[in-house]
Amino acid sequence: MSDESMQESLKSCVDELVVLDTDTPLLYLGRLTAVDNFILTLEEADVHDMREATGSKEVYINEARHNGLQRNRHRVFVRLERVISLSLLQDVVQY
Repeated sequence: MSDESMQESLKSCVDELVVLDTDTPLLYLGRLTAVDNFILTLEEADVHDMREATGSKEVYINEARHNGLQRNRHRVFVRLERVISLSLLQDVVQY
């Protein structure tokens, strides 16, 4: 996928609640508000450190989808190079 088509795909998610899985212990959930070549911006975000969690990422994400986000940041900037995957929260299959 070219950088340009990736940017277009990411921009199609702007104003949606998303889940960002990163190559760090941090998991990000929030409303994607901006995309550029290096940074994704989330607002009203839940930044969750999985080192402090008792369950898996999937359990945390499912709980967030069911119960709503536990917002702890008004705005957070995430380096695009650290993102492994992005999905819409509504696309998470509940179990």
